[in-house]
Amino acid sequence: MTSAEHFISLITITSAKKLATALVICFIIYHGVIHLIYGSDSCKWLLTEGRYKGDKEWQPYGCMMHHYTQTDSRRCMRYLAFMGHHNHFVFTGDARVRQLYKSFVSQFMIDGKASDLTELPENSDLGFNDGQLKLNVQFLWRPGLDNSMIADFRGWMKTDAPSVIVAGSAAAMVLANNNSDTQLYSEYSTGLIRLVQPIDFLAKKGSQFLWLLQDPVLKERLPVQLMSLDNKQINLCNKAAKKILSHSEARIWQSSKLVGMGVLEQSPDGYLASPLSLRHKVQILLNTYCNDHMNFDDGSCCSYPESATTLQLLSLSALALFLTIGGGIWLYRKLCKYRSEISYSHVTTEEVEDKEETGTSEVIQVKQPEVQDFYTLITSLALFSIILAYFYLCDRTNFFMKENKYYSEFSFWLPLGYILALGLFFTEDRERGPRVLNREQTDEWRGLMQAVVLIYHVTGAKNVLPIYMYLRLINSAYLFLSGYGHFYYFWQTGDVSLVRFARVMFRLNLLTVSLCLCMNRPYQFYHFVPLVSFWFLVIYFLAWLPPRIYSGSLAEYGPRALLYFALKLIGLVSIITILYMSERRCSLKKYLLRDRGKRYL
Repeated sequence: MTSAEHFISLITITSAKKLATALVICFIIYHGVIHLIYGSDSCKWLLTEGRYKGDKEWQPYGCMMHHYTQTDSRRCMRYLAFMGHHNHFVFTGDARVRQLYKSFVSQFMIDGKASDLTELPENSDLGFNDGQLKLNVQFLWRPGLDNSMIADFRGWMKTDAPSVIVAGSAAAMVLANNNSDTQLYSEYSTGLIRLVQPIDFLAKKGSQFLWLLQDPVLKERLPVQLMSLDNKQINLCNKAAKKILSHSEARIWQSSKLVGMGVLEQSPDGYLASPLSLRHKVQILLNTYCNDHMNFDDGSCCSYPESATTLQLLSLSALALFLTIGGGIWLYRKLCKYRSEISYSHVTTEEVEDKEETGTSEVIQVKQPEVQDFYTLITSLALFSIILAYFYLCDRTNFFMKENKYYSEFSFWLPLGYILALGLFFTEDRERGPRVLNREQTDEWRGLMQAVVLIYHVTGAKNVLPIYMYLRLINSAYLFLSGYGHFYYFWQTGDVSLVRFARVMFRLNLLTVSLCLCMNRPYQFYHFVPLVSFWFLVIYFLAWLPPRIYSGSLAEYGPRALLYFALKLIGLVSIITILYMSERRCSLKKYLLRDRGKRYL
């Protein structure tokens, strides 16, 4: 056997399972160390680090950011208003904060008009109110860390404090102290120190304070009045803010600077932020405020895991019990095997030869224990418990870092190329049975389809229309192959017993039902398994319905058997068509009535 053949012989299901288990253990250790060193606060990750992906979408570090549409934004504020919250936002600072205020307010304007914002002078205070949402958004023109800003904070200490305060300014102080870095650092630090005590007091009242780090500037595009701005001095101000405010209850919005730096070339004048940058900053702000209340599947930043229900606790307790018993039995058998090997090793060669000479050699017969079936069952349940625990850790906790899906041609077609290569090099001939649509062939096709569907979902290819249409075809083909396999079995064996029905339904739904119990998900959430189970039920009912026709009954019924079977198929198709057309007709009627009602409004 050559080295290549030996290597290929090592590629087995068992070795793949061992490799996957080792990788999972390494991932768990890696993320555990990260949580111990850097903490597990996803809000901190959202406001601290991130990067631009290939489609110029912002990806925070370690968590997923939901894209809030206008409908999502209003729904969040309406829900919080219903729960008794007063959504009060305050933006205080210079022209850059004013920009952010305008973009944030436009997220809630139904008509999309912001003329009242553009007609007012730049150095004026602004306000926006929405009574339905209990939303109050203010902008306070405070270009410097002066007494006016300090007075605002001290005033909130005596009255109702805002829910969120976004503050940031540096340009005015940089221009006023352009010739002295030392004086700029001293004055800027002094202003920030005066803010620390009010910030800590407001944090105790439930306010969230975000300090906006300053974006760099493009010197060649700056207008005349801002030509003295320098990135070195801006970085000096950011350094002072991080040094002083890190010891307070303030949250330093460092990712805002990274967002601006990534698209700095799109800045309209070298100082103000680009529309793309503002959009990402507004999305970060909405994710910070809303994610923990809205529970979007793709919004894990600032979203803390929901508490386990009683049913979840009972299910997880049962899994822990299975795991404990299975692990204990496995260790006990390993220990017994180790002790027997040690006892056998103590028998010397001379003792064996003496037994052979006297003819009194003893034959030790090892009998299979009667508890072998129980051992197989309990260890299988223990392994199943480990798998479900891993699923729970991934899906219902923030232990593992997550990212939003991003489609690229390379990430989608590369794994498909791997599958094609494996299919070409690993083939075998079938010697007995049908050569077309046999059990091994259909099982392999369905496995390949599942791999393609998995790649489709992991790479986020659902937004690519041709791939989406092909996946619909794959789903239909999978349903056909599944139905064909069950029909072929019923036709060959005629076995329509309840035992066969229970076996198939158990095999299809064991993992799904277990996930529903452990993950607190509805059965319809795992949509494909209910779909396959339903159509198996239809095929089973068709085969069970008298007269029961299968290959062995052709001799009994003669040509009438095929006629009976054709009538059963025609009846099934007719019922499905009637139900389908009735649903379409009802949907069309509702659409027409809704459209007619709109015309009379």
